[in-house]
Amino acid sequence: MALDTIIHLKDVSVYQENNLVLSEVSFDVAKGEFVYLIGKTGSGKSSLMKILYGDLPMRDGEAFVANFDIKNLKNKQIPWLRRNIGIIFQDFQLLHDRTVKDNLLFVMKATGWKEKSKMEDRLQDVLNWVGLGTKGFKMPHQLAGGEQQRVVIARALINNPDIILADEPTGNLDPETSREIMELIFKLRDSGRAIIMATHDYSLMEDFPARILKCEAGKVFELENAETPFEEQTPDL
Repeated sequence: MALDTIIHLKDVSVYQENNLVLSEVSFDVAKGEFVYLIGKTGSGKSSLMKILYGDLPMRDGEAFVANFDIKNLKNKQIPWLRRNIGIIFQDFQLLHDRTVKDNLLFVMKATGWKEKSKMEDRLQDVLNWVGLGTKGFKMPHQLAGGEQQRVVIARALINNPDIILADEPTGNLDPETSREIMELIFKLRDSGRAIIMATHDYSLMEDFPARILKCEAGKVFELENAETPFEEQTPDL
């Protein structure tokens, strides 16, 4: 395993309950690398991501994520693992009974932040970075879809994680807004973060080229530069 490797999987099996959906999954992701994860609905993309952040138990193979041994991960270690991982969801998963600022504070308190002044500073830093520096007082329903996804990105950055996992982050957005969000996510790798992004939006992949892993027929394999997913795949509705 190379020194700059931050995600390492070897011969990993991925189950949904007792159903094997992926087997012999092996790949490495380096710091600062952007990787697309593609495949049809039900091919195991989301389940594979859940393995990476400790939301699904791992039965076979070996996996190391941000220096955590996922196979032997103890429950008390999961919060520490997740401080090293920022997660961007398609459906936002914001708390609609509180403001943008309070959504972020909720995460900070849950992940061990204590000092109020440092919390306020970090909160404002991430809101500024996603372009929402003046909207911390807004409720989620007062924001457009693209703005809500910017809040989700800010939330993912709160703990300055080494890894970003983005699960269909543009799935609920129009094409113009999707491109804006994609530009923001793509920038994150400039700071040395590793990013894995599951997507069906192949037009964005053409505009923002990067390494591609494909889930198909129970396996994960890397597409070579000469291969293209664009004509052989159709986005799920």
